[in-house]
Amino acid sequence: MTALWVVLGAAVGAPLRYLTDRAVQSAHGTSFPWGTVTVNLVASLVLGVVAGAASGSVVTAVVGTGFCGGLSTWSTLGYETVRLAEAGERTHAVLDVVIQTFAGLGAAALGLVVGMAL
Repeated sequence: MTALWVVLGAAVGAPLRYLTDRAVQSAHGTSFPWGTVTVNLVASLVLGVVAGAASGSVVTAVVGTGFCGGLSTWSTLGYETVRLAEAGERTHAVLDVVIQTFAGLGAAALGLVVGMAL
């Protein structure tokens, strides 16, 4: 049954990732992957809240594993970073990794604090 909850969460997270990425990216008109940054930071924050709230197994499966797993995308971060480097945009490539790593950790930490306060 847990696998079904994960699938249901991912069924919301994955399309939301795509739609958010496209909307944010088209609003910025730059090669820097702001859409991926956005979805990864939101997923880190939400996962922190879920972990901090010590939610039940169903909530953790649906929101933590399914939704956040479908929303976030480490593989796209890697792909976009390599593409930026190949295009000669090495500064953007480095910033992409640094921003997403440290801001993602910060968002998760903030989420933990918020979750524990709930």
